[in-house]
Amino acid sequence: MTKYALPADIASTVRRALNEDLGTGDLTARLLPEDVMGAAEVVSHEVAVLCGVPWFDEVFRQLDDRIRVDWRHRDGDPIEPGKTVCTLSGPVRALLSGERTALNFLQLLSGTATVTREYASLIAHTATRLLDTRKTLPGLRSAQKYAVLCGGGANHRMGLYDAILIKENHIRASGSITAALAQARESHRLVEIEVESVSQLREALDAGADSIMLDNFTPDEIRQAVHLNNGRARLEISGGVDKNSLAELAATGADFISVGALTKNVRAVDFSMLLTGQDS
Repeated sequence: MTKYALPADIASTVRRALNEDLGTGDLTARLLPEDVMGAAEVVSHEVAVLCGVPWFDEVFRQLDDRIRVDWRHRDGDPIEPGKTVCTLSGPVRALLSGERTALNFLQLLSGTATVTREYASLIAHTATRLLDTRKTLPGLRSAQKYAVLCGGGANHRMGLYDAILIKENHIRASGSITAALAQARESHRLVEIEVESVSQLREALDAGADSIMLDNFTPDEIRQAVHLNNGRARLEISGGVDKNSLAELAATGADFISVGALTKNVRAVDFSMLLTGQDS
């Protein structure tokens, strides 16, 4: 069991992925006898944070519900190289047909969780929280945001429908920060606005912003923003954040740092699945 709330779209996400790979059927797996049963194991080849267990399980559930997957770790667990993370047993055809899709989910989501854990550890000594963004792989947003939670980060808004974030182009279209915030307050929702200078920050504070995104501010500008804010609004650092700058930025006292690289620049974790036996 995972300790994180699961997205509601796991089954549909897996179904699309299987359709993409299998199409009208696995021509290579059909070369094998239909009644052959087998076993397999998934092994990690690097240090990682495991993530993607529910997607992996759902792949084989949809292919053949006779397949049994036994996990030795759960989402969020640290994994060492050479460790078996799970074993599988069931019809060999289905094991082989699902191998690539199941590993794709496990490798991608473990990659997201692993880099998030790395970033989160750099600011763990501060009160600043690490946030993800909407810079996700198309069709996999809920899965990647789940992986961020497994890695120790927190979620920003899921999409355009669940929170208001007024950015540069919205401000231009509205005419000013003050005008944009006045319109947004009519929604009776928490409102965040992006600012690009200290003068814009002052305007946003005077207009009553609930949350303010400091876009590409220098550390000195962020410290000035924290002082001017004096706890009135939540402050989020955004833009140009990397591992080298993360700790210094968190030390300024801002409430959040959002990092697009958690979900955008993902390197898959190296897992492999090998058959360990079969029984005809």
